[in-house]
Amino acid sequence: MADRNSPIGVFDSGVGGLTVAREIMRQMPDERIVYFGDTARVPYGNKSCNTVIRFTRQIIRFLMTQDVKAIVIACNTATACALETVENDLDIPIIGVIHAGARTAIESTKNGKIGIIGTEGTIRSGVYTRVIKEMREDIEVTGKPCPLLVPLVEEGLLHDSVTDEIASRYLSELKGKYIDTLILGCTHYPLLRSTVGRLMGPEVTLVNPAYETALELKQVLEENGLICDHDGSSIDKYHFYVSDLAEKFTSFAASILPGQVKETKQINIEEY
Repeated sequence: MADRNSPIGVFDSGVGGLTVAREIMRQMPDERIVYFGDTARVPYGNKSCNTVIRFTRQIIRFLMTQDVKAIVIACNTATACALETVENDLDIPIIGVIHAGARTAIESTKNGKIGIIGTEGTIRSGVYTRVIKEMREDIEVTGKPCPLLVPLVEEGLLHDSVTDEIASRYLSELKGKYIDTLILGCTHYPLLRSTVGRLMGPEVTLVNPAYETALELKQVLEENGLICDHDGSSIDKYHFYVSDLAEKFTSFAASILPGQVKETKQINIEEY
């Protein structure tokens, strides 16, 4: 049985999962977090599922050395490819970012037309469509891969004319489908929320699975008796690790989590 005061492990292919970590910090300020960003191998969306499963297992082995009590796969591609495979390997709770976002989108739509933007891996897997149809089979789902958005976010080009132009090209196809709800199906995309919202218009509701995933995590921890009972005032409550470019990660992370990222340690993830 895990210790309720152990940290939560959160991982992503890069910086996108920080949007999930941010929501966990807001919803559960007493909890400790160990975050890993696989910056050496980002993006995951153009890799095969077998490769993503291998990466996921390596990261989980690393997080287990940090004595985590639960794991959040803060990456849609890794959730789509690996969650069902790896959850049987673990005796601690592990959740992804897809179910919570799908559920919220169904609750939000008025006309039954939901769009999803994500990496090629996430859209190709069809996982969002499958999960949404299991919950409500009459929903019309349109997925659109947006492979260039993750590299643009990783480069910090959040408010840039190049990002605007590329996002506009991707989203134009969805505008013709008359969707009224759009799932930001990659944890990098909430960092482009203002751009996507402006391009889609006020009549389209944007669903950020990061927020919903934090709520789901809280529920899972409560059900398993794993909610932290410390006051959370520990000085080094949050620890950050990457597989490459630690300084670049730290400077970018500081813009998402002001004052929370003191240092980032680089590890060789291939050793796990």
